[in-house]
Amino acid sequence: FRWYWQEKKIPMYVEFMENNYPPNFKYEDFGPLFTARFFNASHWADVFQASGAKYTVLTSKHHEGFTLWGSKYSWNWNAVDVGPKRDLVKEFEAAIRNRTDLRFGLYHSLFEWFHPLFLEDKSRSFHQQQFPVSKTLPELYELVNKYRPEVLWSDGDGDAPDDYWNSTVFLAWLYNQSPVRDTVVTNDRWGVGTICKHGGYYTCSDRYHPGHLLPHKWENCMTIDKFSWGYRREARLSDYLTIEELVKELVETVSCGGNLLMNIGPTHDGTIPVIFEERLRQMGTWLKVNGEAIYETHPWRSQSDVTSDVWYTSKPKQKLVYAIYLKWPTSRHLFLGQPIATLGATEIKLLGHGQPLNWTSLKPNGILVELPHLTFDQMPCKWGWALALTNVI
Repeated sequence: FRWYWQEKKIPMYVEFMENNYPPNFKYEDFGPLFTARFFNASHWADVFQASGAKYTVLTSKHHEGFTLWGSKYSWNWNAVDVGPKRDLVKEFEAAIRNRTDLRFGLYHSLFEWFHPLFLEDKSRSFHQQQFPVSKTLPELYELVNKYRPEVLWSDGDGDAPDDYWNSTVFLAWLYNQSPVRDTVVTNDRWGVGTICKHGGYYTCSDRYHPGHLLPHKWENCMTIDKFSWGYRREARLSDYLTIEELVKELVETVSCGGNLLMNIGPTHDGTIPVIFEERLRQMGTWLKVNGEAIYETHPWRSQSDVTSDVWYTSKPKQKLVYAIYLKWPTSRHLFLGQPIATLGATEIKLLGHGQPLNWTSLKPNGILVELPHLTFDQMPCKWGWALALTNVI
């Protein structure tokens, strides 16, 4: 918002501020208005646990520089000094670790849009390093030593190269000497030219979704709100992805070897809007039935099928292939063009149903699966189904 309003001066943002806030209102004046008065870390943790997620990433600081912990490197512009008067990172970390089995992660922005030291470094083409030496790097060391995140999600290189940020020095410390050296994973946003080339996993771009298998682990970082990473008071129902769309996003991402990081935008009061909570809990409901086809799976030799909206995952050691289909065929016969089955060895089950299904082998390859006759109430789930295929090639 700050960038669109003060730097880009997009008319709708400028007019919104003129119509709803006093003259000369500055972005910094939002600080005391961010109260987080209803923030309940235990509730957040319970919702994320119920969602079926395996890790969570809290935005500890975005590009405007406000830290959600009492950083001594962000004096008077943090959640302990201003607004909530609370260490929100600490509260969230404690809740995640005490109440869930999720891995705790933190997002951190390398640069800050309007910090004078960063702007001065930028004006000198990043040939001096005042900002990373006095702000970014001390903050990162502080975050890791104090909260021990197992996912460190870096962002915002500010068009500066990795040697300006001293990224390799910091990462060498992180992986060799830090308190999380044996468990931490990081992404690829550590300076201009590093994205999609370096890092434990690639993010490549926001909402990255290649649609095909990549040779390196990657993550699809996307939003439930189609247009925003933050909370929007003016958002309409149609602006949010449906649970059907989210399940599709998850299935396609995992089949191509990726993880899904699904963003929600809390309110300034510290609450998760009901529609976000509903989507998360719906995802958890789906994963309770179909998680076997998602968790600890590998990409198969084919990611998708000639039949539309069918995607594959696998567990090679168990000789299992999962065919996840997003539309229930009206004929109750599902054609799978990729698997090659063997009579007497291949078994097919519907997750959440359990009984072996009848199938017919087709030439030269492919299977026609006879799905069970179920009423809507008898369906194992509502938004996508998974077949477990044993002993197919």
